[in-house]
Amino acid sequence: MQRSELNDLLAFEAIARERSFTRAAARLGMSASALSHAMRGLEARLGVRLLARTTRSVSPTEAGERLLRSLTPALTEIENGLSSLADWRETPSGTVRLTTFSYAAETILQPKLPAFLLANPDVNVEIDVDDGLVDIVEGGFDAGIRFGETVEKDMIAVKVGPDLRTVVVGTPDYFERHPRPETPSDLRRHVCVNYRLRTSGGLLPWEFEFGGRDINVRPGGQLITNDGPLVAAAVRSGAGLGYMMQHEVADDVAAGRLVQVLADYCPVFPGCRLYHPSRRQTPPALRALIDALRDHGA
Repeated sequence: MQRSELNDLLAFEAIARERSFTRAAARLGMSASALSHAMRGLEARLGVRLLARTTRSVSPTEAGERLLRSLTPALTEIENGLSSLADWRETPSGTVRLTTFSYAAETILQPKLPAFLLANPDVNVEIDVDDGLVDIVEGGFDAGIRFGETVEKDMIAVKVGPDLRTVVVGTPDYFERHPRPETPSDLRRHVCVNYRLRTSGGLLPWEFEFGGRDINVRPGGQLITNDGPLVAAAVRSGAGLGYMMQHEVADDVAAGRLVQVLADYCPVFPGCRLYHPSRRQTPPALRALIDALRDHGA
């Protein structure tokens, strides 16, 4: 196989994975027009149409899907072989592509990533922040960070953040006007501030647990928003009850500015986990990033 043919196959794989000439070009560090020219040449040599193109999208044809299934194991094997050579280097190098969501970007990556970059000048990190669930293999990512309960069981998961708890809180002034709820079902008679999920468009359910049984409530209220700080501001002003992260309101509760209710119904759940597919060898750059982000708390 000539070198140009291998380059064209790599280009095809990138386009088929990204479903976009523009994104594939950015990933490969070349222009979209050069990528398009390479694909026309590859299809002409093979005598088969590999990509279905429209003005808005690009996707593999049936022949393209078959070629992609054949290419993926071979390219993965090559990538693993190249990654294993990096073990001979004194310092990690290469690129790590990571998908995460807003909360983890703010609480995990913002505090720790800058120091990692300074300590590892030969490692490049590309981060895509997406509050939806992402298939890291399909998306071409090396790893992802999500809450532990959403990580697939066949992934290797590493704890990078503490376990978390959601709590229901309101101001003392609010409880002067409304009786405290004794059970989650009582929330239906309260004014609650609700958060709309940006990914699905649905309202975030208020999740509780009691006696080993899950209880989901969708209370009503005057305000619905997809902005977390606006939810917090409304709750702290006394406009309604809020369903919030315990650590985000701990100081307010300790100072008496907010009052926690339904504590017996609010369970702890797994916090942020960095996850990646099982491999014989984890690339040194990814291994170094995992070590930097790992949560060593109990």
